[in-house]
Amino acid sequence: MKKEKELSSGKNSQMREVWRRLRKNKPAIAGLTILVVLILFAVFADVIADYDNVVIKQNGSVRLQPPSVKYWFGTDAFGRDIFARIVHGARISLTIGLVTTSVSVIIGGLIGSTVAYWGGWIDIIIMRFCDIMSCIPTMLMALAIVAALGPSMTNLLIAIIFTNIPIYIRFIRSTVLTVVDMDYIEAAKACGTGNFRIIRKHILVNVIGPIIVQATLSIAAMILIAAALSFLGLGVRPPRPEWGAMLSDSREYLRTAPYLMVFPGLAIILSALSFNLLGDGLRDALDPRLKS
Repeated sequence: MKKEKELSSGKNSQMREVWRRLRKNKPAIAGLTILVVLILFAVFADVIADYDNVVIKQNGSVRLQPPSVKYWFGTDAFGRDIFARIVHGARISLTIGLVTTSVSVIIGGLIGSTVAYWGGWIDIIIMRFCDIMSCIPTMLMALAIVAALGPSMTNLLIAIIFTNIPIYIRFIRSTVLTVVDMDYIEAAKACGTGNFRIIRKHILVNVIGPIIVQATLSIAAMILIAAALSFLGLGVRPPRPEWGAMLSDSREYLRTAPYLMVFPGLAIILSALSFNLLGDGLRDALDPRLKS
């Protein structure tokens, strides 16, 4: 019992130290602040604006209204409130980024850590597959998958996850290889600890820092890929409010109503920027060489 308390105290102390170093990084705190605001928008989107009556309902009498007190970001060509659509779009974009990254990390982590621990012919086959996948641009592969399966939210998630799993397999494998021959791994083997327990309790725990940083940075890339596919008409289908699709719909009004492109574009930029800033801050905070 005493040993468990000491371990818990040590973990809490380590987390406090990471948070202390993160707080000193102003760009990271700025990114975290933007991210918190976006998450609050996504969580309370239904409270801020009713989905059926404001977000997707068309009203031709107020179409293409410029930003005003009543319509903060103006209205689109169908008379829909752009601010309300961007707020609900935050829910879609953040869901895509978090779900695709989480699934990719879990699957890639299990495969990457397993092949790094055992090696052999399985490692060779999987790494050659990853080499083949890395020759194809991620965006092009996702575009081909969605075009083959058909444009929808589910197919978009499948395409992004499939294209990113090889990236995480390669990254986590290389990270695990740096610790798999450490003395504490050999000690665990000598004590008779099972292989999967060693991977789960000793290897993945000690490489979780770089994985968290990589995952945080990848969420921004996932959001950009989803927005690009929706911009091309191969992502989230209308009338659902997705930032990339909103950009696509506003192209013909670039000269007459530029605000239609400005606000969705800013939403994409700020969301990607927040994750990048936070990821850079976490990398510095989790790196023991930067404690000073």
